[in-house]
Amino acid sequence: MIDQLDILLRKLITSSVPSLGNDDQVRFQPPDEDWRTYVKTLSVAGQPVNALNVYLVDLRENRKLRSNEHFRTATPGGDVNEALAPRRVDCHYLISAWSPADITPAIEPTLDEHALLYDVAASLVQRDPLIPTAVYAPAPVPATFPPDFSSAELPLVLAPPEGFIKLAEFWGTMGEKHRWKPVLYLIVTLPLFLPIRRSGPMVTTAFIRMQATGAPASAETFIQIGGTVRDAQTPPQPVSGVWVELLTMTNERLQLASTDRDGRFTFMRVASGPYQLRASRTGLGVLTRNVEVPSLTGEYDLEF
Repeated sequence: MIDQLDILLRKLITSSVPSLGNDDQVRFQPPDEDWRTYVKTLSVAGQPVNALNVYLVDLRENRKLRSNEHFRTATPGGDVNEALAPRRVDCHYLISAWSPADITPAIEPTLDEHALLYDVAASLVQRDPLIPTAVYAPAPVPATFPPDFSSAELPLVLAPPEGFIKLAEFWGTMGEKHRWKPVLYLIVTLPLFLPIRRSGPMVTTAFIRMQATGAPASAETFIQIGGTVRDAQTPPQPVSGVWVELLTMTNERLQLASTDRDGRFTFMRVASGPYQLRASRTGLGVLTRNVEVPSLTGEYDLEF
């Protein structure tokens, strides 16, 4: 996704810095002799223009943000998928401004370059954290952007106090006629999303046994049950915001729950025996199902 990050940075800069309104003015190649030739011949609408070089110079894992947290999601088929929290990598960019003008007594192109660096810095600090959907709004993000990346919050560090410690070495590799130029040192933290793995079938029944110490006769067993409400599409899709009632066989309400975004509902401390499950939502109607707790099939799902 580093290439998608490059595209995102280009979009941010060209949409927020008026003098850099063309994609050809923001490039990611090394600022070497080939780049200098490119700047000299660059034109927009027949006029020479300034250019910005955004060069990815290093990648480092951000261990401060490393997490062992697990995320679980339910599938329409009743399985549970699991993924580790994404690792994060810091993408280190050196941003330099370039003018095609030659130095003369009347022309000082360095001033244009410094002004350009300031405008770019101002545009970046206003977008911390960097969110792709916000940068492209109101237009959609490119179709090539992965969904997780499109909505991710990407922290920025601009011009850290320690600077880039190998700046002299960096410019020394950019050609025999290289010159030292000021740079904006930008660090963007990018998530590395790990593969989603199937964890197993969803747990729908849990038994809870409560007993006073030393008094076996006081033992009580309660059951936690859960299920999913789905619609009648192909394949069936979970429905959120559905009210689900747990009723006795004589229609006495015992508990009431609302389904979450995955269509899941849960009832706690249910005794063994026969019950009714009743689901209702405006536009879908009412659905009733008789169940036995604990269920021999292990499921308590409802489908409109």
